[in-house]
Amino acid sequence: MAKFKETAMRIVFLLAACVSIACVVLICVYLLGNGIPTIGEIGLDNFFGKTWKPSKDLYGIFPFIIGSIYVTAGAIVVGVPIGLLCAIYMAYFCPKGLYRVLSPAVRLMAGIPSIIYGFFGLMVIVPVIQKLTGTSGKGLLTASLLLGIMILPTIIGTAEPAIRAVPRSYYEGSLALGATHERSTFSAVVPAAKSGVMSGVILGVGRAIGETMAVIMIAGNQTRMPGGLLDGLRTMTSNIVLEMGYSTGLHRRALIATGVVLFVFILIINTCFSLMKRRDS
Repeated sequence: MAKFKETAMRIVFLLAACVSIACVVLICVYLLGNGIPTIGEIGLDNFFGKTWKPSKDLYGIFPFIIGSIYVTAGAIVVGVPIGLLCAIYMAYFCPKGLYRVLSPAVRLMAGIPSIIYGFFGLMVIVPVIQKLTGTSGKGLLTASLLLGIMILPTIIGTAEPAIRAVPRSYYEGSLALGATHERSTFSAVVPAAKSGVMSGVILGVGRAIGETMAVIMIAGNQTRMPGGLLDGLRTMTSNIVLEMGYSTGLHRRALIATGVVLFVFILIINTCFSLMKRRDS
């Protein structure tokens, strides 16, 4: 009976893995099968141009690519240092009483819907930027700040367990050599947890580049090239969501092709991070 249960569970796990792989393959086939012919129909020069005017058959997504890169980079600048420092604090510096409050709070942040973050950005961050800069408050800076906040629970939730998983002997050995508590933590423990920390950064970047609703509400949604921190912009995901509802024909197929570019873009980012992890290991 025990052997039968073991065999049955192996089959269940195998089927679950096969279903997951099949879903990924189907998504890839659908996107590539519909997107690549559309890119060829539009033309590379037109598709990667700087003008997006579907009414004139101009489908240049280059401003959206740059907008996605800028917003993601801004989120990394804001979220990664804060998230990493918070994970280190929770793992090695936080009092137990405070940890019992801080840890659930971080998990709660991960469960807040994107639209709520968008409302927070629209009602809190945008007015502050308006007062400080005298602009509309909607643009690259606002989107970067909000996305930096949104990726915090992802980074903290992955980096903290990785830091705690480092053998205690690393920390104690550093103390035995005369290092302080802070130096032992930052020079011995954190480098040993580099792989887990990098995984958290990768997941955070994926969250930032794929975010849509919050960015739509605070980024300004302008189809031109972003020129500065205070200028409005539109990302690839935002463009798909904003125009998919009423698009038809070539316009709709161009939005699907934009999804292909986004998909490839995420693959490139993940590959680069994986190569960095292998080089550092």
